[in-house]
Amino acid sequence: IRENISYGRPDASEEEIIEAAKQANAWEFIGSFKEGLDTVVGERGIQLSGGQRQRVAIARAVLKNPSILILDEATSALDSESERLVQDALDKLMLGRTSIVIAHRLATIRKADRIVVLDKGRVAETGTHDELLQNDKGLYHSLSELQFTH
Repeated sequence: IRENISYGRPDASEEEIIEAAKQANAWEFIGSFKEGLDTVVGERGIQLSGGQRQRVAIARAVLKNPSILILDEATSALDSESERLVQDALDKLMLGRTSIVIAHRLATIRKADRIVVLDKGRVAETGTHDELLQNDKGLYHSLSELQFTH
């Protein structure tokens, strides 16, 4: 796990790695492993749950501290609790930086400054969550009805 988190910054100190794991809501589960940061999790994190893998990836991004962050389906295929932990970590990570978030789950993008809705590769509409919801004939409105009422 240590090697995975420090991939973008191999010179990072133990304290920096631990702080990144804490900010990513990963430290608690890492600490539950007998070997802690030195736990071997296998190819592509095979020993970790989907939510744990996402939080390790977020810790890696926290440690790297990029000026631009690109997230592709960061909360897809997660149970509710993992999604909450990942979304909380992402909210903190995105503060003060340009973030491009690709998502089908609208809950992931509700707080975005600007949402661009694509349909068949073309821009269908743009705006904030609230602005897009006001267009009751819009694609975003239709998607939100499907996702938030079921």
